[in-house]
Amino acid sequence: MPKLDIIHNVVKNALIKDGWIITDDPYLIQYRTTTLYADLDAERPIAIEKSGQKLVVEVKSFIGTSKIQDLKEALGQYDIYLYLLEATAPDRKLYIAISETAYKSFFTQDIIQLILNRHQLPLIVVDIETEEIKQWIN
Repeated sequence: MPKLDIIHNVVKNALIKDGWIITDDPYLIQYRTTTLYADLDAERPIAIEKSGQKLVVEVKSFIGTSKIQDLKEALGQYDIYLYLLEATAPDRKLYIAISETAYKSFFTQDIIQLILNRHQLPLIVVDIETEEIKQWIN
């Protein structure tokens, strides 16, 4: 079982406050003989007669000594999970959850915005103090 990111529970609580139901913690991604673990799986029922929204969330704090290295690792992990989810659970949308502090101090830089826009990386930005989602970036 992978080690939880330091903001894992904050992100989980923020999703719950936002109306999401956590269905798996962690979420098992099984493809043939390979098993990987994403941090969270969540669903939000829209209505009984319609299918709800489903998402898989990978939590990243970006507190390493090199935030560029953290980003490279997050992008690689995102791509692997995305490809596996397309094959095993195409009804789920994959997001990376980060703190509002990481977003403001790192993700707003021009070069990072260029990479994120090019990569089309979906983000959930969470206020660590209030445990609330501040922004969804698709």
